[in-house]
Amino acid sequence: MIQLYDFVLSGNCHKVRLLLSILNLDYESVPVNLKAGEHKTERFLQLNPCGQVPVFVDGDVILRDSQAILVYLARRYGGEDWLPLELEAIAKIMQWLSFAANEIANSLAAARRYFIFKGQLDIDLTQQKAYQVLQILDRHLTNNQWLESSHPTIADLACFPYVGLAADAKVALDNYPHVIAWCDRIKRLPGYVSMPGL
Repeated sequence: MIQLYDFVLSGNCHKVRLLLSILNLDYESVPVNLKAGEHKTERFLQLNPCGQVPVFVDGDVILRDSQAILVYLARRYGGEDWLPLELEAIAKIMQWLSFAANEIANSLAAARRYFIFKGQLDIDLTQQKAYQVLQILDRHLTNNQWLESSHPTIADLACFPYVGLAADAKVALDNYPHVIAWCDRIKRLPGYVSMPGL
């Protein structure tokens, strides 16, 4: 059976839980207590030397990084809807996976981590970056229902959680109506599951 080493407050874990649910795949959730340091134990580091969640196990396949896990799930279980086969379409989706791992992670996700887990960073600069990210998304979504394609793909699921959790980062979505509408569309997908803060 598929296993997901999971932390309920992680937006990166939520991306994976969301696609697993949408694809109606059975899996075992293995909670990892980050506050107790379980992600730094020797046993966990054998699964992921980076000491981060999520970690995904499907038989002999062990993957870390939520974007990589989304690609695997989409290709193995989701058909072409979630990750098309055509080269340009794949490349455009990969741009958004990179956007999630860089721009969103270093702005919205980082600011949320600061407030929830008492991290250390320049919060004013980080929130400023978050608003720049939201502006990019809102502009793109002005004429698009989804980030790429005429239907949702893993690009949407990769970018969604930390945008949807913007309130936890003390970042307001009020001035980004297209982002709000996009979040609402994702929440109406069949199989959608929520998490604390969404």
